[in-house]
Amino acid sequence: MIGTLNEGALHAQLKEWYRRPGDLLEQKVGGYVIDLVRDGLLVEFQTGGFAPLRKKLDALAQEHRVRLVAPVAVNRRIVRLSDDGEILSSRRSPRHGCVHDVFDRLVSIPALVAHPNFELEILLTDQDELRMFQPGRAYRRRGWVVQGRSLVSVEQSVLISGPAEVAQLLPKLEATFGTAELAAASSISRRLAQRMAYCLRALDVIVPVGKRGGAVLYARSNDRRTGSSATGTAPGGRAAPRAARRQERQPNLRGCGGTQESRTALESRARGSTSTQGRSAQRLR
Repeated sequence: MIGTLNEGALHAQLKEWYRRPGDLLEQKVGGYVIDLVRDGLLVEFQTGGFAPLRKKLDALAQEHRVRLVAPVAVNRRIVRLSDDGEILSSRRSPRHGCVHDVFDRLVSIPALVAHPNFELEILLTDQDELRMFQPGRAYRRRGWVVQGRSLVSVEQSVLISGPAEVAQLLPKLEATFGTAELAAASSISRRLAQRMAYCLRALDVIVPVGKRGGAVLYARSNDRRTGSSATGTAPGGRAAPRAARRQERQPNLRGCGGTQESRTALESRARGSTSTQGRSAQRLR
């Protein structure tokens, strides 16, 4: 039996999973209540959009180190509950998330990523989505209304502390590209690719260089300055050294087609299915 969970349950579970001995919860700093304080680092957890936190994060980052922790559901199980909270059925959702999904929310605060006191940590998670039947609502789900989400495990985390780390989320692309190519290379929707491009442009990671029909074409900012391409060609048209090209071949981040991960710029820590429902595994932090 699963008790009825509201949307805040995932938020509470993330805090409990994240906390270490010595961390302080629900502390008041600068007129705001902070989810977690760790040795001068202010940590905020946000399971929804980032827009409601824009003013708070911007104010706190002026004088404090701030980290925003955002979960992304890589795998999701749909759990149907009775009115008493009993499990009626469960199934795996065919939809899978990836690290790029964070751009859907980052459009509210893209410039904040460039602030020296701000960090964004993306948690790639497995979640249960809890639904209850309410006739007349949720027409597309035939009356099954989402009551909340529950954390099952955290598989990986990606820590972003500046535009350089965001740039590592770009897949391998030609020297100039549009959002259609970005979507195809990243295995994401065109809409999400457009939001990703908006954030990258706000951070000066990519710049517009022209148009193809009605579509804007972009190039990496460093490529435009140096005249190099994104396909292994050095300035002047000479092939880049083999060692440099080999260094560019980074492993794909789990769940994201075409994602490049830098071993030095991105902190991607496998956590090996740390479960909130009794499945114990050593937590690597």
